[in-house]
Amino acid sequence: MSADPHDARDNGALGEVGRRDFVALSVAAGVAAATGTVSAAMPVVETNVSVKTPDGSCDAVFIRPTTGSHPAVLVWPDALGLRPAFRDMGKRLAAEGYSVLVPNPFYRSAKAPVFDSSFSFQNQDDMAKLRQLMGSLGVAGVAEKDAIAYVAFLDAQKEVNKAKKIGTQGYCMGGPLVVRTAAALPNRIGAGASFHGGGLVTDKPDSPHLLAPKIKARMYFGVASNDDKTQPDAKDKLKAAFAAAKVPAEIEVYSESLHGWCVPDMPVQNGKPIYNKPDAERAWAKLMALYKSALA
Repeated sequence: MSADPHDARDNGALGEVGRRDFVALSVAAGVAAATGTVSAAMPVVETNVSVKTPDGSCDAVFIRPTTGSHPAVLVWPDALGLRPAFRDMGKRLAAEGYSVLVPNPFYRSAKAPVFDSSFSFQNQDDMAKLRQLMGSLGVAGVAEKDAIAYVAFLDAQKEVNKAKKIGTQGYCMGGPLVVRTAAALPNRIGAGASFHGGGLVTDKPDSPHLLAPKIKARMYFGVASNDDKTQPDAKDKLKAAFAAAKVPAEIEVYSESLHGWCVPDMPVQNGKPIYNKPDAERAWAKLMALYKSALA
């Protein structure tokens, strides 16, 4: 990538550089403010891109160190989609030495950000829109098609080291999308991490946990305390499914944290903040250890 912030490259049918590209020579201030201290201050490049999928063009952000090629990471956002909090997360990952794609999972309906800062879980109109958007990703095969397109985009970038496996992480609704990605691309995905993932274990024949036999990646599942109380047997079913498939997986309940604890811009719930910085940093450390061990 040229140092020119308006440099445009054609990656075939896979991606197009967006208009608001820029080089961030240091991410320490912005990322540290939103997500905690950055442990590796590699300068990064952030570029808005368009990824071709079977259903259209997905707006996304591609963030990577300014030099070299690196293992790739696909980040599945939570139900509020691609927004500044997830851009900051992508910058933090890139500063650690990864080439990161964060897509807008709702690209079929709207460009990101789909929701603004006024969103409220107590607003019925907001929740109706949210449920509709999430439902669009529940259609059979949709997540897998998108995942294949996103990985193809990453593998077309010179900043991605294709000799290394790809990592993928997801939050809330992104948790099951991580599992579906790892199952759809078992020879390319080397690590998957779900944080406060929803719907990982259901009683339906397409439950994500039943995909364990198709997965070759090392997996990590960070479970929120209230999710565990609502579905206390889910962690046991996850553990059993991955053990039976002989897939290395760690399942951990964060007993002091609520659903959404990893994402800094989560709204206050019942007068208390959902974001739990100490536990979010513990989860980040787990993620970094997973990637360092598995993306070889």
